[in-house]
Amino acid sequence: MHIISNLDTGTNFSSNLQPITGYGVAKVLDSAHPGFAKDDLVWGITGWEEYSLISDPKNFFKIQHADVPLSYYAGILGMPGITAYIGFYELCAPKKGDYVFVSAACGAVGQLVGQFAKLHGCHVVGSAGSPEKVSILKNKFGFDEAFNYKDEPDFDATLKRHCPEGIDIYFDNVGGKMLDAVLLNLRPHARIAVCGMISQYNREQPDGVQNLSSMVSKEARMQGYLATNYYHLYPKYLEMILPLIKESKVVYVEDVADGLENAPKALVGIFSGRNIGKQVVAVNCL
Repeated sequence: MHIISNLDTGTNFSSNLQPITGYGVAKVLDSAHPGFAKDDLVWGITGWEEYSLISDPKNFFKIQHADVPLSYYAGILGMPGITAYIGFYELCAPKKGDYVFVSAACGAVGQLVGQFAKLHGCHVVGSAGSPEKVSILKNKFGFDEAFNYKDEPDFDATLKRHCPEGIDIYFDNVGGKMLDAVLLNLRPHARIAVCGMISQYNREQPDGVQNLSSMVSKEARMQGYLATNYYHLYPKYLEMILPLIKESKVVYVEDVADGLENAPKALVGIFSGRNIGKQVVAVNCL
């Protein structure tokens, strides 16, 4: 019934024996809501289950364009897509020629930020967690440079090697030691969009950030954000992204696990970087 997304911090692990929830794509089987009718295709937060009862559909979106893979609405055309759009364009205000660094650059959001930056005329560097992902960044997504952070014992030295001119925009998906190293490599008036901190979520003692003084000396700006507060810009985002998809100017990589029984394994794999691209679970065909 749904194609359920696993790769988002909106996943809710409830302790009251309710189904886990996450972003999904679904078909409406019945509706008493005036905004949704039987057989409508929608995306929004559903349960990890074959059938969901939605009592509050205010953050559900009716799918108007079904001539692209429906799974895209759990990724490039859904929450990850607008997350990349808001963080890069609205918060970081890119300029042609900017030097951009993206961490977790092969993930659901990072792969889009890098491609948006290239289309905008920026120089783009990304980090990922395997040689295969580094190859994808450079050969499929068009990043100028990329590195495997697991092979780099000194992130500051790594960034100085791959970003010798410094960093104007950092799109942060990981936090921790990578963020701390980026702070040492900022250019004047740099912008940092804090999208996520996956390196810290399972740590009993989070890594401390030591180099915040660089924010002062470089007159930099760092801002966290929640994509849900920008959903009013979703139509504007669709207007931009759909032509880019159809003209193959932006590509999107998904890692599809088949069957709800494989959802826990797929979710756990995210935290070790096992997935390539956006992790989704195909529960049932629409």
